[in-house]
Amino acid sequence: MAEQESRAVMEIADVAEAIRWQADHAEKADAPNTARVVRGELAILRTHTGLAARMNGWAGLSLEDAMPLRVAGGLHHLFLTREDRRLGPVYAGLTTDQAAVDALVADLAEKYDARLMAWLDGPPQTNEAGRSASIMAGLLWLSDKLGPRFELNEIGASAGVNTMMERYFYDLGGVKVGPAVSMMRIVPEWRGPPPPDAGVEVAAIRGCDVAPVDLSDPEQALRLKAYVWPDAQVRMARIDAAIALAGEQAPDLRKQDAAEFVRERLACPQQDGVTRVLYHSVMWQYLPKPTRQAITEMMEQAAEDASADRPLAWIRLETNRQTFRHELSIRYWPGGGEWVRLGEAHPHGAWVEWYGEPRPV
Repeated sequence: MAEQESRAVMEIADVAEAIRWQADHAEKADAPNTARVVRGELAILRTHTGLAARMNGWAGLSLEDAMPLRVAGGLHHLFLTREDRRLGPVYAGLTTDQAAVDALVADLAEKYDARLMAWLDGPPQTNEAGRSASIMAGLLWLSDKLGPRFELNEIGASAGVNTMMERYFYDLGGVKVGPAVSMMRIVPEWRGPPPPDAGVEVAAIRGCDVAPVDLSDPEQALRLKAYVWPDAQVRMARIDAAIALAGEQAPDLRKQDAAEFVRERLACPQQDGVTRVLYHSVMWQYLPKPTRQAITEMMEQAAEDASADRPLAWIRLETNRQTFRHELSIRYWPGGGEWVRLGEAHPHGAWVEWYGEPRPV
């Protein structure tokens, strides 16, 4: 039944219905102000704008493509650039009347038609440092089994915010990892027992993205912030911390297709005593199916050569398309190689629910 419901949601063909679903989803994720703005996109559909024409005739599944969030990012960008600050009271939760929000969003669409329409050209870049809490918890779990040294390789790294996770401080249910003086402090609400206090040493870390964001470029950094839901001021502070850390030392981030990156990394010599890890968060759905299949086949082929001296692991924090929960899952070799689920997390890292014992996927 859950799978049927998931498929029904992701295959919503009606654009208005998809917008309503996205707004409800934002509300359930503790972002009521963002939800009102997304609902306001229904009013855009009734305008005589190029934006409305593209939205109404969207060639694809708008939820799978995150189309409502593309428009929401464009609207937020108007506010952040001070081009138009009228959504400020909505973002602050001071204006809650939906009819007033609808009228304002429609007016913005008409005034900034071409500018907003450009935001439909690509998916949201939702690079969130809070998600690395789950990745780090997964590394602690692996450290308890394979040893503490890791070579980390991230696909879909966007601006490389989580390709700097070795520089962050974490408090995960009382287990502390990383430099205590870091300006990036990841302390989610922890639910369940703590992860293993096994220690993590990052021997190397790098990432890739087909359209990487340069945090040293103020314009690109501001675009990244536009995709942050305005309700989440903690997330805004984390983006600012990431920008500052990237200014000190830029993340090792390449412009590269995910499959090519994985192929290249797997072909490189691996140090003895270091676990090679592929990791990613909330990006798998955006990869074409052939790319997902190619990466899976490459990892499984590389697993045949994994050994106790040169282990291989795969960590993912991705949306379960049946339950819409963000689940932390891991495979590792040698060790069976089957996916196990270790926990769930808030989509933006506000909390982590740690199971204590792995569950089958």
